[in-house]
Amino acid sequence: MPFIPTTPGQRDQMLSALGLASIEALFSDVPEQFRFPRLDLDEGLSEYEVLKEISAMAEKNLDADSCSWFLGAGAYDHFIPSAVGALSSRGEFLTAYTPYQSEVSQGTLQAIFEYQSMVSALLGTEVVSAGHYDGATALAEAVIMALKNTGARNGAEGEEALVLLPAALHPEYRRVLDTYLVSFAVSVETYTGKPAGAAGRRGKLACLVAAYPDFFGVIPDLSGAADAVHAAGGAFIVHADPFMLGLIKSPGEEGADIVTAEGQALGNELNYGGPFLGIMGANKTYLRKIPGRIAGEAADREGRRGFVLTLSAREQHIRREKAVSNICSNQGLSMLRSCVYLALMGKTGLREAAELCWHRAHYAAAQLAARGLTAAAEAGGPDGAFFKEFTVTLPRPAEEAAAAVLAEKGIVAGLPLSRYYADRENDLLVCVTEKNSKADIDALVSALGGLNG
Repeated sequence: MPFIPTTPGQRDQMLSALGLASIEALFSDVPEQFRFPRLDLDEGLSEYEVLKEISAMAEKNLDADSCSWFLGAGAYDHFIPSAVGALSSRGEFLTAYTPYQSEVSQGTLQAIFEYQSMVSALLGTEVVSAGHYDGATALAEAVIMALKNTGARNGAEGEEALVLLPAALHPEYRRVLDTYLVSFAVSVETYTGKPAGAAGRRGKLACLVAAYPDFFGVIPDLSGAADAVHAAGGAFIVHADPFMLGLIKSPGEEGADIVTAEGQALGNELNYGGPFLGIMGANKTYLRKIPGRIAGEAADREGRRGFVLTLSAREQHIRREKAVSNICSNQGLSMLRSCVYLALMGKTGLREAAELCWHRAHYAAAQLAARGLTAAAEAGGPDGAFFKEFTVTLPRPAEEAAAAVLAEKGIVAGLPLSRYYADRENDLLVCVTEKNSKADIDALVSALGGLNG
């Protein structure tokens, strides 16, 4: 809709109602040097000329497709088949909203149902919610759900509930969790090592969170963790990389009560950080506590297949005080893209892509180590259990080195860890996906290896 300014008559009417003689008087409280900025603009350009100028400016930007990209840390550059965009951008989906009336929302409900079915198999959980804002908020909602389920929301019996988080959790996720938990009577502590060993700490354990893999790409050993957490009276929550689950054992198979993930890697573009897709699955214990929506399959009187909104614990549908989450979003289009992506890739395709990530990341780590650089997962060595990401210790500040490699070689070498850890100035977090060819990796190795002189 074009901008239509007020008419002179409307401005005079406004000034009269305010008892002012002029527009200048309206802004008299604003210091004169900051008043009424005037832009020295040309007469203007045609639409074609504007588009041409904007395109020329946009071409100066670097993106994941215009350079060698090794940046991850929560947002990943995976190959997305063209059909994902083509199908998800159809008008039937773009104009659809919340499926309040199932009789007119069958397509949307079926998309949710199919998404839930595929993601449930991926996470190894019995139920999956329709969608959350992003991975960080999904994890925060999972922790709150565990607090409510264990009766520890307000520190029952005067004892603060204990939430255990891995020390290597994504720093931004930790900040989101701190914000969510500010009104809860809980004690939040971090742990290192195996999750099973951390669960025996003193305190009223509400939940233990495991990062699978963690921020540095390390895959923790989840064996025995579920039993240890349950013995302490808590819920076992795993935040996973869904891409990795195409290759290795799912959190549900390891006994996780709740599984969360960031769904951006499953068919969603980087998009400068959003919109992303929060994923949450759980066992049936949490069926009526899980935020969001659950779509189900039903049949009409004639036995024809149909879809319904089976469960919706959202404040728009029930009394606010009974709502599980007051901000949960369907994230419909992001969810749809993931649904289409998973259907196109299939079990075999997702596994093959995950295997490429695994082998290429380990190849890159080994090659960097051979050039005299420390290339290792935090757990110890390029042959350790890590997926897609690993750390490299450089002989100079990583931020300075990454900028030099980008300027000279056109390579986004990774994330300088000093962004989150002041004491890790020389450490770089490198991410390798199936899109990074051997030639790309060798160029990275050559560029970073050259820093050793």
